[in-house]
Amino acid sequence: MVHDFRGAAPARTGKISPGEGSAREGSAREGAARGGESAVAVVVELNVFPLKSAGGTPLAGAELTPTGLRHDREFMLVRPDLRHLSQRELPRLATLRPAYDGTELVVGAPGAVTPLVHEPVDGPVLEVTVHGKPCQGVDQGEMAAAWFSDLLGAPCRLVRFAGTRPTSRGGGTLAFADAHPLSVLSRESLDDLNRRVDGPLPMDRFRPNIVLEGLGPYGEDALTTLRVGAAEIELVKPCARCVIINVDQDSARKNGEPLRVLAGYRTRVFEGGRGVMFGRLGIPRALGTIAVGDTVTAS
Repeated sequence: MVHDFRGAAPARTGKISPGEGSAREGSAREGAARGGESAVAVVVELNVFPLKSAGGTPLAGAELTPTGLRHDREFMLVRPDLRHLSQRELPRLATLRPAYDGTELVVGAPGAVTPLVHEPVDGPVLEVTVHGKPCQGVDQGEMAAAWFSDLLGAPCRLVRFAGTRPTSRGGGTLAFADAHPLSVLSRESLDDLNRRVDGPLPMDRFRPNIVLEGLGPYGEDALTTLRVGAAEIELVKPCARCVIINVDQDSARKNGEPLRVLAGYRTRVFEGGRGVMFGRLGIPRALGTIAVGDTVTAS
């Protein structure tokens, strides 16, 4: 059974000041690390993104593989110059709703007369790029290319990940994700942000693979390891946010929030630069299955 949590936005209870937010962040970090004890949380959402930069597929359970949740970012759209397409250039990608079971990729979208139903094919291997970094993708043929090009009003081709690709740090592997195979965010962090913005935002604005509850606002900042049954994830760095979080994932409309608001209290200096941090990025260290409702021990 598939669970869709996207409509469950937390209630807004009034804005809070940056100073109050800083105090909450510190309290969360202290609570998570006090005495070396393990923090305990619960998995409340799992999301897989079969087509990079398109909408997510909520799951009740998922298999953790070396490249993240199975089938995450397995497909991607590329321009004629073989650079990846994203919501930065085509916000309408947000409205695509893909689902992939390992046999068929089905993509629905507003304005599409019929959904795309595509069985992966073994076409030519193309040398494509993600944020300028080279990787490989198997071309998925003319029918898929025509469907996406007509729908989006821009020439593009569908490719499926091939080969191997290392993470930017931490010694992991990934498919077409930007730099690390997993993104993790706590529900309480979103609750805290929603007290600061003009209207409550749903979790899908931030496109996390795993959503946790029980850590407190920004409690994930202090953690390095998550354990869910046999599965283990190392959280290796904060997730630096870009303008995509300003794209409504249902309408594809853009505005200045929440990136502007987050920048006011979540801008951090990190190894390699400076960015607006919200959530964490992780690498699988032990494989297994993860389900909504599972208990997480963290340290």
